[in-house]
Amino acid sequence: MVTATADLDQDAKARRGFLLALGAYFLWGLLPFYMKAVAHLPLAEVIANRVVWSVPIAAAVLIWAGRTADFKAAIRSPKSLAMAALTAVLISINWGIYVWAISVDRTVETALGYYINPLVSIVVGAVLLGERLDRLQIAAVALAAIAVTVLTVDAGKLPWVSLALAFSFAAYGFFRKTLPIGPSQGFLLEVLLLSVPALCYIAYLIATGQDHFVSSTGSDTALLIGCGPVTAVPLLLFAFGARLLRLSTIGIMQYIAPTMVFLIAVLIFDEPFGTIEAIAFALIWTALAMYSWSMFRGREVRQPAPAAR
Repeated sequence: MVTATADLDQDAKARRGFLLALGAYFLWGLLPFYMKAVAHLPLAEVIANRVVWSVPIAAAVLIWAGRTADFKAAIRSPKSLAMAALTAVLISINWGIYVWAISVDRTVETALGYYINPLVSIVVGAVLLGERLDRLQIAAVALAAIAVTVLTVDAGKLPWVSLALAFSFAAYGFFRKTLPIGPSQGFLLEVLLLSVPALCYIAYLIATGQDHFVSSTGSDTALLIGCGPVTAVPLLLFAFGARLLRLSTIGIMQYIAPTMVFLIAVLIFDEPFGTIEAIAFALIWTALAMYSWSMFRGREVRQPAPAAR
């Protein structure tokens, strides 16, 4: 009876985690629409407001969840503050490239970047952490490299938007693991650190009459304030959902957002998608299928044998 109750509790937690994570990925998938809506505003002002208006939401959620102890400890640690400053810079670079790329009709490249990201993370783990790659993972990385080469030869230059997004987010994930606090606490610490220069920049824009927060229309003001919720809400949903799910489940779900972004770019934004892009994406999708299979197979191998009765 106790075992059955525990299994039901686990199933309920898994369902709740799945719904929370699904909400996060769905909102991330719709994010290009919002980024298009703010495309007429200066990039730096959008990023600054994205930071500033994320702070109250992240702080309110942390207080509501009663998880302030780790956060207070991190603030008192110079090492934690330095590492949070580094991760804050990395995620700012990622945000900036993403917002800019969508504003200049390069949304397909952002989707490709987030498809490539898991494969880049594999390479980062192998190079910096000494993690061993199995044959499927090596083949997946090789296919991703071929896809990038195909795009490079066709365009005559590297698909730098995709690579910059993939590598900046992989670096963010790598260094973020060194922070001894949870995702929601870490996010608040990052945006708090970023809010200092962001507030200074916004104050400068207002003082010189170059802002779109006070000096512009009410719709621009609302859009800038909305940058906070569209940033913080999916991140916090993901932070709480991921704690209740297996890593393999998250590994598969992470493709929801770039798939939505890809479909929006091609079907709604009408961005160009020719034969070469189709070949590159087919290679990437094949690589991700191999990576996912490797991940599932590895989890099955690591399952403990059932105890003898």
